[in-house]
Amino acid sequence: MKKYLELLKERYDSLDQRTRLQWGIGIALILLVIILFTTLNGRISALEKKRKARENELVEMMTLKQRFLTAKLSSQRFAGRLAGVRADDSPAKIIEEIGIKGKSSKITPLKSEERGGFTEDSAEVKLDGLTLNEAVNLLYRLEKGSRPVLVKKANLKTRFDDPALLDLTLTIALLKPAPKGPR
Repeated sequence: MKKYLELLKERYDSLDQRTRLQWGIGIALILLVIILFTTLNGRISALEKKRKARENELVEMMTLKQRFLTAKLSSQRFAGRLAGVRADDSPAKIIEEIGIKGKSSKITPLKSEERGGFTEDSAEVKLDGLTLNEAVNLLYRLEKGSRPVLVKKANLKTRFDDPALLDLTLTIALLKPAPKGPR
């Protein structure tokens, strides 16, 4: 390697001044072009990383947008159901409106509780002698009905005298807007 550098130096020294100047300008231009390409390549790499990061953020934002729209729809549906609640509504009245009674029914009102801006009007409902289809329909109508009802607890037992019939014990709560009092 040392020989090649010495040989190159001898050749360079043997050139006339004008040729040396032209070679120097040519080498400087080549180095300038290399520096420009290196800088541009670094800038392009940085921009590409930034583009990929923004694409990932966009994908995340689209997912969040979809989740937001789903939550907004659910919230609007709940607000609509809550708006349908009248002051005289009760769990007993809702069970009567559904019309599934079985052989016997008993509704015991429980203590109302206020939670997070809502009043939970609770009741324990015992329905005896229901078919499986009636029990499923009752639960579906409670959950998907026009008023916001929570099924807090459900106990389903088959009857000893007729295994085709069921005894259903539910603890349900009707959500009502909390009364607005003076602050």
